[in-house]
Amino acid sequence: MNPKLLSFFRYLFLFLTGGFAYFYIEILYRGYSHFSMIICGGLAFILCGSLNQHGRPAPSFLTQMILSAAIITVLELITGCIVNLMLHWNVWDYSRLPYHFHGQICAVYSIIWLFLSPACILMDDLIRWKIFDEDKPSYKWF
Repeated sequence: MNPKLLSFFRYLFLFLTGGFAYFYIEILYRGYSHFSMIICGGLAFILCGSLNQHGRPAPSFLTQMILSAAIITVLELITGCIVNLMLHWNVWDYSRLPYHFHGQICAVYSIIWLFLSPACILMDDLIRWKIFDEDKPSYKWF
């Protein structure tokens, strides 16, 4: 198979895995979700998973967690600005929570992303290793 096509399908698989995981986690947590969360979750999964890829020295697992929380928070801000502020779809509103920014992101959820990010990192590595036959993951914890 063409390497570019294989790469496309790899990233499509990762995108859909992360997107639907995000979507269903949200359904489990609050009882409903929105299709925009598939897009946000898919992008988050790919970006967070890419932190320890591409042959460069991987940051420590703790650093990956912190960077992943920041990535997810930024993607949530971008998504919120589009779907909530521009399109007025009212998918979520964090205005009632402390330390929020325009009701689109808040410190509470950034901390939640920090603690959910290990699942994202490990799942990405497991998929890449077991399904796409990439290198077996190893971690430097600190």
